[in-house]
Amino acid sequence: MSVEPTTPALAPHLGEPLPADLLDGGELLDRDELRELQLTRLQWTLRHAYDNVELYRRKFDAAGVTPDDCRSLDDLARYPFTTKADLRDTYPFGMFAVPMDQVRRIHASSGTTGKPTVVGYTEDDLSMWADVVARSIRAAGGRPGHKVHISYGYGLFTGGLGAHYGAERAGCTVIPASGGMTARQVQIIQDFRPEIIMVTPSYMLTLLDEFERQGIDPRSTSLRVGIFGAEPWTEAMRSEIEERLDIHAVDIYGLSEVIGPGVAQECVETKDGLHIWEDHFYPEVIDPVTDELLPQGESGELVFTSLTKQALPIIRYRTRDLTRLLPGTARPAFRRMEKVTGRSDDMIILRGVNVFPTQIEEIVLRTPGVAPHFQVQITQRGRMDHMSVAVEARPGAAPEQRAAAAAAIAKGVKDGVGVSVEVTVVEPDTIERSVGKIRRVRDLRAT
Repeated sequence: MSVEPTTPALAPHLGEPLPADLLDGGELLDRDELRELQLTRLQWTLRHAYDNVELYRRKFDAAGVTPDDCRSLDDLARYPFTTKADLRDTYPFGMFAVPMDQVRRIHASSGTTGKPTVVGYTEDDLSMWADVVARSIRAAGGRPGHKVHISYGYGLFTGGLGAHYGAERAGCTVIPASGGMTARQVQIIQDFRPEIIMVTPSYMLTLLDEFERQGIDPRSTSLRVGIFGAEPWTEAMRSEIEERLDIHAVDIYGLSEVIGPGVAQECVETKDGLHIWEDHFYPEVIDPVTDELLPQGESGELVFTSLTKQALPIIRYRTRDLTRLLPGTARPAFRRMEKVTGRSDDMIILRGVNVFPTQIEEIVLRTPGVAPHFQVQITQRGRMDHMSVAVEARPGAAPEQRAAAAAAIAKGVKDGVGVSVEVTVVEPDTIERSVGKIRRVRDLRAT
């Protein structure tokens, strides 16, 4: 007799906590137990880095500290920062803390602004990475038996493989779609009926457009949870995706220098920021100008120290991501980070005013008649910097509606951000689509 397959229960309703039998040991710690574990692991990490990485030995010695000077978590502030430049200066393997015969995988950043940053993983590192991504998927509402459609890119980028092994560790069935071939991805989602999709939020918008181009109502699909990361995105974009797709849209955070995706995750039952998996990654927030450590609740630049990585321990890594730390809610032991509002190195300084692409995004998404696809250009007109914004019209938008949208966006930027911009509403499907991290800003100023 054949047995009909059953679909596992999906994400909990909002407010419903994760079942206790799906919580792992780290999630069951209380705050005091966690801090004790963090200190033990931090002391090991500082010693491991100092003994095995020449750059850390030089930086510690120059700062006048040794691993033995860390007697409390507060002592971490005495140690020097690590920057992306440090990884590029030691390219390719100078930051590795284990012999190459213990390295099981190598990933790297895209290197679009210089040499790529190269990271390595031991067998234990890969297992830990799978664990934290599995924890993230469970926190997002995923359950064993769910099908996970992964549209992050595979290869040297950490997104695809990081999500892949984490989903398998969570007991899910992986559909390794990768990026690109958008029409085919829509067909696969229709045919394979995944419950979960992991993708950049900007590419999710591209997929939504393709569903609608094919005459398919996105709300009719099997998808119930979207786990979106690799780029900043706003609450307005969350609302756009949830409304058009009828899913829970939650944020995942990570970066290759720290591990990849799975450093922090938004919990589906609260959607109130990302809980940082602090048993493996210790967070700080600093003033990006003065480098001073900021108290909980104040906004600044996010800094991470790894606590369990073997191949590439990272000490006080400056992420350039801007956020603030908050107390835990759905996972009380773990502090939350607010959704990243932007990056200090993505900030546009226009005539003395700081502008972030996410500020433009919020205004575009609340404007009738335009699609959530836009690009900012910075040019020079004489001695002055000039910013223009190209935004796609929605199909069928009348000329007068497009003109009204352009005026509304320009006014919204002037009133909300404080700069004057030139806004052009262009034809649908004319702005470059992204299959990975989106490029919102084109700086065409002479350097």
